Amino acid sequence: MKILLDTCVWGGTLKHLEAAGHDVIWTGNWLEDPGDEEILVFAHQEQRVLVTLDKDFGEIAILQKKPHCGILRLVNIAARNQGPLCLRVLTLYQKDLQAGAIITVRNDRVRIRPPDVDQAD
Repeated sequence: MKILLDTCVWGGTLKHLEAAGHDVIWTGNWLEDPGDEEILVFAHQEQRVLVTLDKDFGEIAILQKKPHCGILRLVNIAARNQGPLCLRVLTLYQKDLQAGAIITVRNDRVRIRPPDVDQAD
């Protein structure tokens, strides 16, 4: 799966995902932060699922109806647990994410917001 990790996601998560065979880019390696909207545009253009801790991406996608290729938001997940948790969620919910779902994960639950019908690009 093609993934874009937001800067706020622990950099060690990159190694976990790459070791599992995913094609991953971490925005923490970029020279400068272009801002949330541009990151979402990049993820969409590259057909990458965006992994973030930031709720702003979901708001941009939902309220502004910006296209995306799936968003995985981790909430209050310890840095050392982000990689293994991402792998588990990406495996279990791959089809949902690839269809454009927004998935919010907490230690005790997973919430899936299916893609809007009018979001198709």
